[in-house]
Amino acid sequence: MIDQIDQQWLRSFHCVYENNSFKQAAEYLGMPTSNVSRHVALLEEQLNVRLLNRTTRRVTPTEFGEQLYGSTINLMGALNDAFKEISYHSQAVSGQLKVLMPDIPMLADAAVSFCLQYPEISFLCETSLSPKEDLLDGYDLVVTFNRGKLADSGWIAKEIMRYPSVVVAAPSVIERYGRPHKLAELSQLPCITSLTALNGVPWVFKDNTGQHLHQHVKSSFKVNSGTMARSAALAGIGFSILPQWSCAAEISAGLLKKVELEAQPEDLVLYAFHAGRKHLATKISLFVECLQQALNNG
Repeated sequence: MIDQIDQQWLRSFHCVYENNSFKQAAEYLGMPTSNVSRHVALLEEQLNVRLLNRTTRRVTPTEFGEQLYGSTINLMGALNDAFKEISYHSQAVSGQLKVLMPDIPMLADAAVSFCLQYPEISFLCETSLSPKEDLLDGYDLVVTFNRGKLADSGWIAKEIMRYPSVVVAAPSVIERYGRPHKLAELSQLPCITSLTALNGVPWVFKDNTGQHLHQHVKSSFKVNSGTMARSAALAGIGFSILPQWSCAAEISAGLLKKVELEAQPEDLVLYAFHAGRKHLATKISLFVECLQQALNNG
């Protein structure tokens, strides 16, 4: 029968019982008196008993009303305490936080800073640059890079940081193969690509309107590390797309040459993914904020 009775009906009945008045109960509950009266009437109809005697001067409980109140008051109190406890823990910055993210110094520093700030957190972290979809379950948060449109999933994505990128090559590579000007030329040139991250190929560019352009490239050097990709580019293995900040010094020193094409490389974006829950635990949102602050100030 419990599935046929609305909790608010019982709450309204309790309040009328305790105040001996529909009007005072309505003021306490912050709702119209007609609503409170309707709740009690629906409860009586469902139970097929009269719970309250109503006169123009007073409201008094019947025998059944006394019995129902006495039998449910402790249950209502326990239920209220349970709700409060769950609400408190969802807002508390404590408990376990399980994260999957790239092994990058700035992210590591942010995680350490977060744990120092919230010592009641039990922090569990696995590192991966490009986690596979079937391995994501069980994590509170997954931090990963993406270039271009995100694949559809049941996860909610929060952008943490956006990195403008450039196509670069060592002077020796440009001297040997020439400087390309069209995206299509890249398909005939040696390129350094990701092994698994960002789906490896194709490379993703954006035109003046922001539309994505995809260009397939050939590669005999595929790595899952931005540091290794930059080292390979410096060594003359081929053309590479790198975040601009990661190779600005090498470009300034002439160790790498920037390649201008008819479209710009799409930004490399760091995202934080969490399960599609409507109410996000405070510890998760605070950790995301910590990452954003660390990277924006870094």
